[in-house]
Amino acid sequence: MTPSPSDDIITVDGLTVVYPDGTRAVEGISFRVRRGEFFGFLGPNGAGKSTTIKTLTTLLRKTSGQVSVAGQDIDRAPEQVRRNIGVLSQDTVVDVDLTGRENLLLFGRLQHVPHELVEKRVDSLLRVVGLEDAANKPAGRYSGGMRKRLDLASALVHEPKLLFLDEPTTGLDPQSRAALWEYLETINREKGVTIFLTTQYMEEADRLCQRIAIIDHGHLIGGGTPRELKAALGGETIELTFEEPATTEVLARAARVLGTVDGVTLVSRSLSGLSASARNAGRIVSTVVTSLAKEDLHPSGLSVSYPTLDDVFLRLTGRRIRSEELERKTTEPFLS
Repeated sequence: MTPSPSDDIITVDGLTVVYPDGTRAVEGISFRVRRGEFFGFLGPNGAGKSTTIKTLTTLLRKTSGQVSVAGQDIDRAPEQVRRNIGVLSQDTVVDVDLTGRENLLLFGRLQHVPHELVEKRVDSLLRVVGLEDAANKPAGRYSGGMRKRLDLASALVHEPKLLFLDEPTTGLDPQSRAALWEYLETINREKGVTIFLTTQYMEEADRLCQRIAIIDHGHLIGGGTPRELKAALGGETIELTFEEPATTEVLARAARVLGTVDGVTLVSRSLSGLSASARNAGRIVSTVVTSLAKEDLHPSGLSVSYPTLDDVFLRLTGRRIRSEELERKTTEPFLS
C-alpha cells in the first residue's frame, strides 16, 4: 500500500544548501519520512548529514527547495516546527552546574510544559534513562554516557512527535551505546515517536532504522530498507582457503567445481583461496563441500559472510565509510 501524503511527517523536495564560501553542502536532495518511522540518514563526515538536520530543525537557512516538518513549512512557520520536535545534537547542551533534575526542569519550562505536568514528566524521564539515582548530582560529575542520556531526556521533556538525533552515540562506550539504542527503539515502538537519525555507524543504522537514505558529497546516492539495500548486492560471500601455498592447479580445479554449483558465482582468486557470491549461502555450503570432496579437494577453511551496509556504501561509492574522517570545515549560515 502506497502511503498518502498525510502519512509523511517530513517532506523534502530539491533541498540545496550553499555556504557563504560557495561550498555546496547539500545539492537538490528529496526524500520523505513517514509518521512513526525510524528513519536513518547515513553517510561519512562531510557528506551533508549535519547540514540537512540543521536545516530541517530550522537552525540553518536553506538556499533553495521546499521543506515541510510536522506539517509546517520551515520558512513560514519555524516556531511551530520547533514546538513539535526534539533535537539531540552531537554535542551535549546540559548545564554542568545544574543537577540532572534541574536541567530537565529548565528545559521543561523553556518548552512551556505546564507547571502541573513538568515535575511528573521529569521524574518519569529520569527513571527511563536510568538517571534516577544521579538526579540530584551536578551534571558536571556525570560520565559522557550519562550526559548523553540526560541530553536525550531534555529533548523529550515536552513529548515531541518528532525526534532528530545527530550522530547521538559518537564517543560513547559500547555499553552506553547499547542502552541508548534500546531506549530509542522503545519510544519509537511504544510511543510512536518518529525518529530521524544521522549516523556514520553502519551497525547502528542496520539495527535501528526501518528505512535509510545514503548521502555522499551532498547528493543522495541510494535508499530503501536495510534488507533491500543489502539484497541488491546479490547475496552472501563464501570464502574458501587452502593450505599455503595453494598451487595454481588446486585453485583452478576448485574454481571449476564452484562453477558447477547452482547459484554460486566466482568473484575473485587469491594466493591461498577463492571468494564466491551466492544466494542462500547457508543452504549451499554443504553442496560446495561435497562437490569439492568428490574431486579430492579439501579446503582448510570455509566461511560465509553476509552483506553489510558498509558493503552497500562500498558498492555505491567505491570506498568504505570511515568514522575517523575529519569533518569538513565550513562557516555555516546560522539563523540569527
